[in-house]
Amino acid sequence: MGALHEGHLSLVAKSNKTCKNSVVSIYLNPTQFAQSEDLDSYPQKLQVDLNKLSEYDVDCVFTPNNSEMYPEGFKTNNYSNNLFNILEGKSRPEFFKGVTTIVAKLFDIVEPTHTFFGEKDFQQLCIINKMVKDLNYPVQVVPCPIIREKNGLAMSSRNTYLTESEHLVSSTIFKALDSGKKLLKDGKITAKKLRCEIIQIINSETAIRIDYVSVANSDTLEEVEGELKGGILVSIAVFLGRTRLIDNFTYSLSELHI
Repeated sequence: MGALHEGHLSLVAKSNKTCKNSVVSIYLNPTQFAQSEDLDSYPQKLQVDLNKLSEYDVDCVFTPNNSEMYPEGFKTNNYSNNLFNILEGKSRPEFFKGVTTIVAKLFDIVEPTHTFFGEKDFQQLCIINKMVKDLNYPVQVVPCPIIREKNGLAMSSRNTYLTESEHLVSSTIFKALDSGKKLLKDGKITAKKLRCEIIQIINSETAIRIDYVSVANSDTLEEVEGELKGGILVSIAVFLGRTRLIDNFTYSLSELHI
């Protein structure tokens, strides 16, 4: 959606390594914002973005406007799946409808062989994977790892909203997840204990307000209770000042990614 950072650029770099040609879309998609959200204030820096992309092997930058993507009389597609209304979908009910609509339109226009999505938006990645399978798109979805700032904060265009003091406080988010990862490394632990550990650390910083802390099955995204088995997704959403931030890590048996 623009305001490109190192996380976005890592997707371009991965495309350059994987594909003969690379297309980058920059489009602030209005259908994935609720009325109370930050569509009007979302950072837009097209020329800066183009300058950053000039350092990569990009064959085309697709920058459509709203009338091109949503012509008069347009009706959103009817695609939906069972992952829409949990986790992020609970807090942002229309979000994934907007995401899948615009991604489907981009697939139809560009006809890519590969598409690159960051693991920071893990639920989004799962939903796009499922949409590709459900609608038989001939596209390979390539997940790309979270890119972090020096203090551990997952990179996001919305990080520019943070004040200097809020940015300092934001390191608590990574500390909480990292503590949860260490508990998993140390041995047997319940989902409840893992959630409590993360919540306790985040609540130690009064400037941060929790939206949710989730320990879920990494395939179904359904909450896990009791003993942890198989693959899990530990994800959080918090408010720091006026800024909503998300982060996660996945755990599969003895393998950890954060």
